[in-house]
Amino acid sequence: MVVLANAADPSSLAIARHYAERRGVPAANLIALPMPAEETVTWPVFVATVWRPLEAELVKRGWIDALPMNSEDAVGRRRYVVSGHRIGALVVCRGTPLRIDDDPALLQELPGLTDHPQFRTNRGAVDSELSLLPRDHYPITACIRNPLYENDHPQPAALASVVRVSRLDGPTADDAMHLVDRAIEAERTGLLGRAYVDIGGGPHPSGDTWLESTAAEIRQAGFDLSETVGKATLPAWSRFDAPALYFGWYAGDLNGPFALPGFRFPAGAVAVHIHSFSAHTLRSDTSGWCGPMVARGVTATLGNVFEPYLELTHRPDLFFRALARGDSLVEAAYYALPVLSWQSVVIGDPLYRPFLVSPAAAAAQAARLPADLAAYAVVREMNLLPNAAAEAAGRAELARSPSLEVAIALANRLAADGHAEEAASAVEDVAFAQAGPESGNWALLHEAALILSRCRHYPTAEGLYRQLLGEADLPEAVRLALLPDARQAAQAAGDQAQADAWAAPGGGRTP
Repeated sequence: MVVLANAADPSSLAIARHYAERRGVPAANLIALPMPAEETVTWPVFVATVWRPLEAELVKRGWIDALPMNSEDAVGRRRYVVSGHRIGALVVCRGTPLRIDDDPALLQELPGLTDHPQFRTNRGAVDSELSLLPRDHYPITACIRNPLYENDHPQPAALASVVRVSRLDGPTADDAMHLVDRAIEAERTGLLGRAYVDIGGGPHPSGDTWLESTAAEIRQAGFDLSETVGKATLPAWSRFDAPALYFGWYAGDLNGPFALPGFRFPAGAVAVHIHSFSAHTLRSDTSGWCGPMVARGVTATLGNVFEPYLELTHRPDLFFRALARGDSLVEAAYYALPVLSWQSVVIGDPLYRPFLVSPAAAAAQAARLPADLAAYAVVREMNLLPNAAAEAAGRAELARSPSLEVAIALANRLAADGHAEEAASAVEDVAFAQAGPESGNWALLHEAALILSRCRHYPTAEGLYRQLLGEADLPEAVRLALLPDARQAAQAAGDQAQADAWAAPGGGRTP
């Protein structure tokens, strides 16, 4: 592990030291270089302040095996005869420039690539360029094939030609440091929460195919999954409790349930929103996706600093597949990335392994976990068990510690097996116990009410809607989205007066 920080930025040095302390990285593995404070730099500035001094230091310390030559390439990089490297990962800390602007004067004609206008550029992500430190004088125009892409058993030559790079960065230095803290926390408890895949929002069918494949991989891993299909991104009123996993597309800036006041990701969360400029800056908590998600507590994400074109960005299904089999964040990211010297960045602790703890081991320690985390551990275990065993596990957990998350998972399973009365009973008591004027569980309570309606317990569903719509802090957009279901439950219960009241202007406001 080699950690790179900006010697001119005290907060960058603090992040590097924090990472080294938390992960046991020797002080000798930290490299501090005076670099520009700006996120975007020119090629001459990048070569002079990042590439050349970093490469020289890596060669000097023996991290890259190379012999220097007395010549430079067209970009100003010193030529080396490189025979390999021993860098497991390069950790780039906030304060290191993020992206390199296009320089038409350095454009190289590459037959087969620069014939296409989208490849007539040398702009790119700093981290993606640093991935090719072991490659002597590669062309900076367009991109370079990644030999680790979809390579289940990379040979030594492939590993020797790439340095895997991950970045600890975000709107604030504290945000960057929390990336490693939350990774270590999740490695202790296991990745706990639900999964959300948002399909249909992007302009190209292949993206939807990737996300459908991602959903299938997530379901196989046992996570409780909400899968939505539609041109719009997730609406604010969607169920979005404990999003340990999120994959979707295609909006310019973070929105929907992510933008609700107080929203936070659970520890260990891995979230990827596919967009051409999702990481065009990491210094903002509102612009793009990567910076705002880091500010809201995500542990790992992927992004693009300039237009990558869909086929050349990270494949979400391959990324999740590699994580689920036990790869680290940076290994999984490079397994899923077709090209280097291009636009993609990896944000998070490169050593993070979200699947270090098995589902069974996570569920076995449920009694020692906070109640909300325990519920998700049990639900994932239920999803990996046969029906009878899953139902027994759900009932045992509800007896130990009643939770709406487990009650809903159990009720859905019972209802699917034709046991409507048992399903309604499983969810009813827990839902009313957790409903209240400021419960904050409105998405879960809504799902519980829908289960009660499907089980034909309409009066009970109507009563739950009364409590839910009476929540003082219920967002108005959510209130309006719930009213059609509430009216339907009231009508089915024979309470036309309440149905009419909920249909009237302002009818979502109950006394």
